[in-house]
Parts: sequence; structure tokens; C-alpha cells
Amino acid sequence: MSVKDEEKRTGSLHGADGAGAEKVFVDNASTVSNERFATTSAQHRTLESYHVNLIAIGGTIGTAIFVYIGAGLTAGGPLMLLLAYIYWASVIFMIAELQKEMVCLWPTDVAFARNASRYIDDAAGFAAGYNFWVSQVALAIFEIVAFGVVIGFWESTQQISAAVFISILLVAYIALNIWNTRFFGNAEFGFAIGKVLLITGLLFFTFVAMLGGNPLHDRFGFRYWKNPGMITTPYPDHPSGVGKFEGYLACLTNAAFTMAGPDYLSMVAGEARNPRRTMHRAFNSTIYRLIIFFIGTVLAVGVLCPYNDPGLLSAQKASAPGGARSPYVIAMNRMMIPVLPHIVNGLILTSVFSAGNAYIFTSSRGLAQMARDGQAPKFFARRNRHGVPSIAVGFCMLLCLLSYCQVSTSAQVVIKYLTNLVASSQLVNWILLAFTWIRFNAAHNAQGISRDSLPVRSHFLPFGAWYALISSIFVLLMQGYYVFLSGAWDVSAFLFAYMMPMLFIALYLGWKILKRTRFYRASEVDILSFKYDAEFTEHIEYDQDRSKVGLLVHRALSTLF
Repeated sequence: MSVKDEEKRTGSLHGADGAGAEKVFVDNASTVSNERFATTSAQHRTLESYHVNLIAIGGTIGTAIFVYIGAGLTAGGPLMLLLAYIYWASVIFMIAELQKEMVCLWPTDVAFARNASRYIDDAAGFAAGYNFWVSQVALAIFEIVAFGVVIGFWESTQQISAAVFISILLVAYIALNIWNTRFFGNAEFGFAIGKVLLITGLLFFTFVAMLGGNPLHDRFGFRYWKNPGMITTPYPDHPSGVGKFEGYLACLTNAAFTMAGPDYLSMVAGEARNPRRTMHRAFNSTIYRLIIFFIGTVLAVGVLCPYNDPGLLSAQKASAPGGARSPYVIAMNRMMIPVLPHIVNGLILTSVFSAGNAYIFTSSRGLAQMARDGQAPKFFARRNRHGVPSIAVGFCMLLCLLSYCQVSTSAQVVIKYLTNLVASSQLVNWILLAFTWIRFNAAHNAQGISRDSLPVRSHFLPFGAWYALISSIFVLLMQGYYVFLSGAWDVSAFLFAYMMPMLFIALYLGWKILKRTRFYRASEVDILSFKYDAEFTEHIEYDQDRSKVGLLVHRALSTLF
């Protein structure tokens, strides 16, 4: 498909049709305008479409999907786990759809936070930016701590201090994030391909093993769905119906922590080449990632392991290291498969490394963009000669020194608290994303502007936005319910489950009072007043700069990813 054809397909605002669309927006533009919303040409757009897609994979596939998913299985059983992941996948898909409309209209760094500033209130964007930044730093620390846990699968490494592995990771992350963004993108490209191959291989292994292709020649199929069964509960002494619902909630919380994606795509929109076409394709592929990587994995785990598997339960109780808690590794050991568990643990290790690397990238870019928007100290926005916000990278790495807490505290305690913190932060983010689109749509309606004039129009909206909003609020309120059960009160668990919503409200009110911001009425929201930079059309020249071999490789990778 030619560039011109692609522009027509995505409704670019630069063509003949686009000029009319831009005029409609500008003629109806209202009173709220802010120059800082203009996209700057200083951004280094070096990421190809396959970089963006695989960065999204790298940021969403880490320790949780390979190891901690087993906690959901033992809490609710295979059916509840599958239903919870299907439900939450539908929520994430709706989030991706509403993000697609807004990000393709305005492809900039940290698009979701800047959109909140534009369509809701500047204080909402401020709180959203810091909420996301805190969650990304926490996730980076989570993966660094998890790296030490996963590598502990091999007994020879258990005698080495966790501080050694933490130090190695910190140095590696600095090296990967301080150079040109394309260097980071190529590194993540390789790691993400490894993750795709790992998940594909594990799904294939599950299919072969369940049909009898294992050393025991045991054709077990869906045996574990019948015995011990499809459903269990984390509280056997509770009434049957209540206990099953509690099991489902535990699985839903597990899914809310494990599944992400649209926010990572919006983070890199400001550094993507040909951003509208690139981001359109990336958001469209979200549904395939959700089905294959998450729902497929959950189904495989439920087939391989019963929820009462002695190996799985004992590994969780003893906080066994790394792959020893993975349902895949436990199933391989039960089927007496040699060597393969070590290979899987090694590949899980690279996945953990890659996820942490992606979180350093997103956290530093988020901090740099907030600095450019006047919401953080200006020096965080400074870029080195490679176009990388090096001071922001350095500050995020400085915060990652908190991972050394693992040396004096149980890694499992640190991971438990970080899991709750990140899950609540992600839920706050989903709530804000959905509400931002609702305000975005209200502004169009109030100003008589059809969404048909947008560069990209999504499906299932506005229903999808309300569906995502209500679902996210429900899970946020329920994720820490267990602390209110009789005899289960835990101050730390309560704070880490509900601290981020409270922090968001405090940040919102604090910035609102300090800067005297106001909630924009739909009729006055500035829908499209920023100037279009030449970078939006630079893609016309990109292919001319490539060699014939480079062009063939680029087109092949863009087709595959």
C-alpha cells in the first residue's frame, strides 16, 4: 500500500480531506488554548512500527505471566482464572480502542496524561503523569527484585548476594537507555522476539503434552478440569457462593496486575516514525496480543496444573525461587522432562530483564515530558546529543536503588507490596483513560464536530468507554477487600492496595489549588488548535534514505509486526 493510500485509509489530516477536517476543528475551536500542547519538532522520531509493537510486548510480558499467574490458579481454579482474564482482556481492548482515537489524533509523548490535561483539567494531567511514573518506577524495581528471585532457580546462584545481580542489572539498564532511542528499540526488538518464541513454544508444549507427547505418555487432556475441578476458593470456610466469588475476585486482581499494553503504546507515540499510521497499526494488534499471550497462557496453565498441585502449593508457601513457582516448570518436573525446565527458566530470566528495561524507558520518558509541560523540574527535560532525556533516565535509575531492600528484606515481601501498588496504579490509569475519552467525546458533541473527521475512528464507542470505566472502578474498590475480612486486617496491605487512588486525589487537589486550574466545560475544550509539525509527513522521505536491502528488511519486519 502506498503512502498516499495509507494516508487516505487512516484519514490523515494533511491531505485534501484532512485540510477540510482541520478547518472544521479550527473553526469550532474554543477558548481554552495552551501552547505547551503543541507537539515539538525536537523529538527524535526513530522508532519503526515493529519497534513500537515489540516494545508494547516487552512492557507487558514479564515475570507475572510466567510465574505469578500460578497464584491466580490456586485461588480460583482454571475456569475462574480463564473467565477473569477474558473479562479483563475485554476491558483492556476497550481501553486500546479509545486510546487509539486520541493518540492517532495527537501522537505525542505520554499522550494519555497530556490528553487528560487537554480534555479534563490540567490538574488531572498532572496527577495522571505522576501516577503512571510512580507505577513504572515500581514495576522496574519489581522486575529487578524478580530477576534475583528467578535466577535463584539454580542452586549455584543462591550463594551469591542479591546485591550482585541488582548491580549488574542497573549498569545494563543505564547502558541500554542512555544511547539513541533506536538502540533501545533494537534491543527490545530482540528481547520481545524471544518472549514471543517462549510463549509460542510453551503453548505448543502444552498442546503436545496434553495429547500424550510426554515421557509418561500420559494423555491427560482436560483431566484437571474434572479432578479436582474447575473452581476453588481461597477461603474454604466461607459459604460456597461467596467463596467462589472471592476466588473470581482473586483471579481478577491477578489479571489486572498482569495485563497492560495501551498505556505503553501511548508512551512511545512521540518517538515513532510516521506516528499516525504506526500507532494505528500498533493499537489494532492489541486484540491479538491479548488473545495469544494472555488468554492462551491462562488456558495452558489450567490444562497443565491442577489448582491443588502439591508442587505448586508448596512452592508458593515456601516462596520458591523463580521458575520453581511457574506452573509450566512444575508440570515439566511432574512429567519427568529433563533440561527443559532450565531452558524455560533461562528464557523467563531474559523476559524479566526486558520488562525492567522497558519500564526504565517509559518512566524516564514520562518524567521528561512532565518537565517539558512544566509539571516537573525543567532539567529533567534536557536531552543528550542522542536525543535521550539522560537526567530523567539517571533519576529513575537512582530510585531503582530501592531494589537493594531485597538484601535485608524477603524478596517475596517486597514483591507482594509492589504487586498491590502497581495493580492499584494501573487501575487508576484505566479509570482516567476512560474518563478522558468520555470528555473528549462530549467536547465533540458540544461543539458540533463529528468523530468521522478524526484521523482514526475506533469501534464499540461510547459504550466501550463506560464499560472500561465502571469495570476499572469496581476492581479498584474490590482488590483489597480481603483486609476487611474478620481477623485479616493488615495496615501495610491496605495502604499498598489503596495508596495510589489516595495519592492521585492528593496530587489532583494540590495542583488544582496551587495553579488554580479549572475543570473544562465540553463547549470550551480546545479540541485541535496545535500546529502540525513537518514530522507527521516525514515518512514520505524515510524509504528514500534506505538501501535496497534495508528497505526489504524494513518492509518484512513491518509486515510481520
